[in-house]
Amino acid sequence: MRVAVLTSGGDAPGMNAAIRAVVRSALERGWQPVGVADGYEGLINGSFRELNDRDVGGIIQKGGTLLGSARCPELHTDAGLQQAIARLGAAEIDALVVIGGNGSQAGANELSKRGAKVVGVASTIDNDLIGCDLTIGATTALDIALEAIDRLKVTASSHHRAFLVEVMGRDCGYLALMAGLAGGAEAVLIPEVPCTVSSVAAAVHQAYRRGKSHALIVVAEGVPGGATQLADRLTAVQDEVGFDVRLTRIGHVQRGGAPGAFDRILASRTGAGAVAALAGGRHGVMVGIDCGVITETPLASVTGKLKHVDAALLDLSRVLSR
Repeated sequence: MRVAVLTSGGDAPGMNAAIRAVVRSALERGWQPVGVADGYEGLINGSFRELNDRDVGGIIQKGGTLLGSARCPELHTDAGLQQAIARLGAAEIDALVVIGGNGSQAGANELSKRGAKVVGVASTIDNDLIGCDLTIGATTALDIALEAIDRLKVTASSHHRAFLVEVMGRDCGYLALMAGLAGGAEAVLIPEVPCTVSSVAAAVHQAYRRGKSHALIVVAEGVPGGATQLADRLTAVQDEVGFDVRLTRIGHVQRGGAPGAFDRILASRTGAGAVAALAGGRHGVMVGIDCGVITETPLASVTGKLKHVDAALLDLSRVLSR
């Protein structure tokens, strides 16, 4: 049994731990793991190399991905998909494990529909995949965002300012909502819940009137208009806001760094779970975690869908920020 593994899309802290789990779980069963360089691009180009237990030694604590990752427009074409299937056949690869987020699992589903034995592993800092509570990388990215917010609050208090902080997450507000709740934000803006500039200005002004020395606004990058537009509009109505407003984007810093304990354990469990699924004859599924239990969700059910955040937590954030 030859099992290939690749990482695709944006890197997430914990991907290396998942690779390690796939490789060593496969070796435990007497299988030969094969690494695919640079995601689906490497699959189409036939960039394969056999892996052993020492190849994945000392990587569990490292961010990024040992195998590399790349966006691959070719996989969205019939020709690209056929080439990928042909490469798997030529290398005598029996099954493929895909570690990645929404786009990566969509690619896995397309390969599965064309006859490949594919199992996905849920890995994205956005935490927007259905079928699982948390995805590899999300908790570490959240901790990084929170550390930045805590540091910014020190400066905000010193200069009596409002800081508008943009976090990643594309079309999902998970990182912004949780960072805002944990960071004591006066306002949190996420793509899932419409919000007006006047309501944000009012929330910040209330903090100013209550005598707060600072205010914090956390914005998901997918919010319509973006953080820059919101910062400009709040600056234009500074008399209504009270505080001087400054904008900070945390950006790709959230992707880097060593994965935390939770992400290392989650990646280890789901990576091993992918191999267990293949050993049980199950494929065309994505492995994740739900209520602490490793689960398998059909790739067809995952593709093209976004998990929604609990909007009730916005109200909790507002109440607790008083």
